[in-house]
Amino acid sequence: MALYAIGDIQGCYDPLQRLLERVKFDPDKDTLWCVGDIVNRGPDSLKVLRFLKSLENQCVTVLGNHDIHLMALIYDIRKPRRSDTLQQVLDAPDLDELSFWLRRRPLMVQDKNYKSILCHAGIYPWWSRKRALKCAAEVEAVFQNEHQCVKLLKKIYSNSPSKWKKSLGSTPRKRFIINAFTRMRFCSPKKNLNLTERGYSGKVRKNRMPWFMVPNSDFDNYRIVFGHWSALGLLNTPRHLGLDTGYIWGRQMTLAKLPKNPKKKVKIFTTENK
Repeated sequence: MALYAIGDIQGCYDPLQRLLERVKFDPDKDTLWCVGDIVNRGPDSLKVLRFLKSLENQCVTVLGNHDIHLMALIYDIRKPRRSDTLQQVLDAPDLDELSFWLRRRPLMVQDKNYKSILCHAGIYPWWSRKRALKCAAEVEAVFQNEHQCVKLLKKIYSNSPSKWKKSLGSTPRKRFIINAFTRMRFCSPKKNLNLTERGYSGKVRKNRMPWFMVPNSDFDNYRIVFGHWSALGLLNTPRHLGLDTGYIWGRQMTLAKLPKNPKKKVKIFTTENK
């Protein structure tokens, strides 16, 4: 029995299969964690969705910003972007089933046995684990109700508010939660999200630092597994495992085998973009 985590798939079915074959993934006993952004930009989003859905409980997928974008397209809340490759999904005869499955994907997963946490972009570093799980569950409950999901999707596309406050109203609160889990890269020392910067130079600026560089002792005994940040590439430390290595941009897709013992090293497997 093994737990594997894979970086942003983004509709790239073939490299996903190559990696699973390489580690001899057995859906009868192994589990696959997906960091989100399972669709869009690649050529086979429909095949990816159907495959991951077929794995049932052996696949745990969190929502990424591209997955939420697909939900907005399904409900005609947003118009397709020039870079989208989702029309095949939107025309699929099983779209209702896929949409139902997608809306039930979480924003955050915690596995106490592996001392690991799965999310797409990261964890807002001023949240405790308890607060982060509670915030994720708040939005997940809304997404699972189709009517409420549509109402919320109409209101989430904004960079505001940039800072978490307990006093936030219902919609700004949920918007912040979604942005933190699916779009975050940089934060300021004053606890604001910077949702416009995308690159990564490795240098920390005074008013802009990667979220994972902000100390948060409540996560010291856990490894946070995430994706979203292709410019960052592979990040493999005892506390953070960033797996978006930019396959869609001509680089690699990365799969990791997570150890039960947090002191042991993560095993990394990659496949090149051919």
